[in-house]
Amino acid sequence: MTAAHATLDTLETPCLLLDETRMTRNIERLNGLMAGHGVQLRPHLKTPKSIEVARRVMTRPEGPAAVSTLQEAEQFAAAGVTDLLYAVGVAPAKLDRVLALRRSGVDLTVVVDSVEAARAVAARARQEGAAIPALIEIDCDGHRAGVQPGQAEQLLAIAQALHGAGCLRGVMTHAGESYGCRSLDAIAAMAEQERLAAVGCAEAIRAAGLPCSVVSVGSTPTAHFARSLEGVTEVRAGVYVFFDLVMAGLGVCTVDDIAATVLTTVIGHQPDKGWILVDAGWMAMSRDRGTAKQPVDQLYGLVCDADGKVYPDLLLAETNQEQGIIKLRAGSGAALPDLPLGTKLRIVPNHACATCAQHDAYEVLQSGDRKIVAHWERFRGW
Repeated sequence: MTAAHATLDTLETPCLLLDETRMTRNIERLNGLMAGHGVQLRPHLKTPKSIEVARRVMTRPEGPAAVSTLQEAEQFAAAGVTDLLYAVGVAPAKLDRVLALRRSGVDLTVVVDSVEAARAVAARARQEGAAIPALIEIDCDGHRAGVQPGQAEQLLAIAQALHGAGCLRGVMTHAGESYGCRSLDAIAAMAEQERLAAVGCAEAIRAAGLPCSVVSVGSTPTAHFARSLEGVTEVRAGVYVFFDLVMAGLGVCTVDDIAATVLTTVIGHQPDKGWILVDAGWMAMSRDRGTAKQPVDQLYGLVCDADGKVYPDLLLAETNQEQGIIKLRAGSGAALPDLPLGTKLRIVPNHACATCAQHDAYEVLQSGDRKIVAHWERFRGW
């Protein structure tokens, strides 16, 4: 059945739904915030991994955009996106693919965080006779890779190694610890910490007489609650396009903003255990338990009816490979709803990136409508 004739009632399950109305609202929200700061947004396309979604996220067909794999870079480049940041530390063995993209007309920038990596990039650039632009990753919060802001000697050694081959473009950082914040004020403070780390390192590089044209920061929480972006040239964010329960748990969005859900079907009951069985297991939802450390643990996802209305305290509580177990939240006073065999439900995911990665396509609909208006392919791989 084609998308033009499909409805929620006729779709085979499990499958990935995308509410385009909500997605568009989410995109416009962050675009408006960045316009208010006067800073360029570089959307991270690792969440959607879809040409159709990318066309709606980017303000210009050519970008800018960020990716997390070279597969993404190649797919988006083939669709005409020519301003790309490969926002993961580059391995020397991947530089041939980087150069192939750059030779094809893509302005692809890579990321390094050590002198060893910088020298590898510089050596390959000299061998090729063409620069490979690079950003130096700064560790603003101890969350992952990067140069510590106070390690000026290491920072400048990396910058010098890149500059010698014409590869130094700037600095970047990512406040991943913002996902662990417990208030909007804490997110705002983390955004300032992120900004100061990147801007301070950029100033140190410039003070040494070296160029640093790009100061790139970003995470979905900090992008939404930064109070100042002075000194920043671009902001990166990704999951804001769809949002998810982790973002809702942080207060960055509400459940009603979450655009990507999984459609599933009731396949059985265990009344004595208070279980409703569905055909969405961890192969459809992923094993991500991102809300487990938040004040409200949503287990494997909130359960909604087919139209997206949340059932009070009803959760996807356990998952097997192809089967999920729906139960009431522990301690709830709600009644288990009567959901006959064959009932269609939606599951709201903890982590949109992880759940979407389990599927090959989006079935697209508009808020309040059961008709499927489009079928948008996704891609996977590295």
